[in-house]
Amino acid sequence: MIRLALAEDAAAIQAIYAPNVEKTAISFETEVPSVAEMAARIGKTLPHWPWLVDEKDGAIRGYVYAGQHRTRAAYRWSVDTTAYVAEYAQGQGVGKRLYQVLFELLRAQGYTRAFAGITEPNAASQALHRSAGFVPVGVYGQVGYKLGAWHDVGWWQLDLGSPPGIPPEPVPLDALNLPEAWV
Repeated sequence: MIRLALAEDAAAIQAIYAPNVEKTAISFETEVPSVAEMAARIGKTLPHWPWLVDEKDGAIRGYVYAGQHRTRAAYRWSVDTTAYVAEYAQGQGVGKRLYQVLFELLRAQGYTRAFAGITEPNAASQALHRSAGFVPVGVYGQVGYKLGAWHDVGWWQLDLGSPPGIPPEPVPLDALNLPEAWV
């Protein structure tokens, strides 16, 4: 089941995210956020953008969310996206299904472009994003220093729809009439 994240999911989300912070340069955070911080992030995101989880048999297997791309007003029809899947659930289509639902919601909100930054190398994330329709658009060379090395970040773009001539304002997530869960 794919559904909107809840504050109660923060511990499971943190458990999925923590190894990426502690052991890899996939995330540029250097300290694992607390469960309370993760719950706060979910709460801050959801009024405006989707944060979704994949739940099976009571276990959170992965999550995706969207957020502001840049602060300048002209960017407001674009979002940044993030996807993480528990190690035991990788390669099972969890990330792609989560992204498909995320993109449906973002289109309903009026967003036209989604972006994802992928620390290089990361073949699994590149494959996920390619399968979801993203295309590479550029690289920030040696932009982050973590685990004793400099890392590049590849930027990927997904066109969510053709931008209209004069676009209506994006609709906040909490203004949509959403089902409780998607299967």
